[in-house]
Amino acid sequence: MSTKKTHLVKVEGTNFIRDTNTMGLSNRDLTAKNEYLMKVKMLKTQKEEINNVKTEMAEIRTEITEVKELLIQLLGKGRNG
Repeated sequence: MSTKKTHLVKVEGTNFIRDTNTMGLSNRDLTAKNEYLMKVKMLKTQKEEINNVKTEMAEIRTEITEVKELLIQLLGKGRNG
């Protein structure tokens, strides 16, 4: 059974650490990680707000169309009656 030992090496001039086994990079800067997670959360919230506004606008358009149709009906009856 072959087991490769993971060896982590700091990448000079960055907050990254390279896994020499997989050559993968990891960012060990918790502040940067937390900032990233906050940005992701903020973007998700903004998308939800945008979707809510789109839904409300669609509802308002429908209501305006209904009001216009009612006005047309009322005006038509007023002319004939």
